[in-house]
Amino acid sequence: MKRDDIIEYSLGAEHSEEAGKAIRKKIWFVTAILSVVTVLEVLLGVYWTSMGLEWWVVKFAFIGLTVLKAGYIVMVFMHLGDERKMFKYFILLPYAVFILYLLYLLFTEAVFLSEVLT
Repeated sequence: MKRDDIIEYSLGAEHSEEAGKAIRKKIWFVTAILSVVTVLEVLLGVYWTSMGLEWWVVKFAFIGLTVLKAGYIVMVFMHLGDERKMFKYFILLPYAVFILYLLYLLFTEAVFLSEVLT
């Protein structure tokens, strides 16, 4: 039995050529930003010794860049970027604080264990 009260949403999902170009431009822009951050992470991982950086600086840089990428992915792909500024902060800030707290615990416990074991 075929129901006539079900709306076929995919049939109404059409847009103009200009809107399609804008969507594709946004996709390429997001890809470029994420690629640049990833290349920065890779270059930092390869050349950290020749740049004279300490290992803890490299670790915190990786963590910061990863949190930056995760926040950008949430803003774009979960459509949080279209919301108001305070709502964005309300969603993203607790996660960032929680991740930083977990990293603080990880590093302090690692230092404690290395001091105990040596």
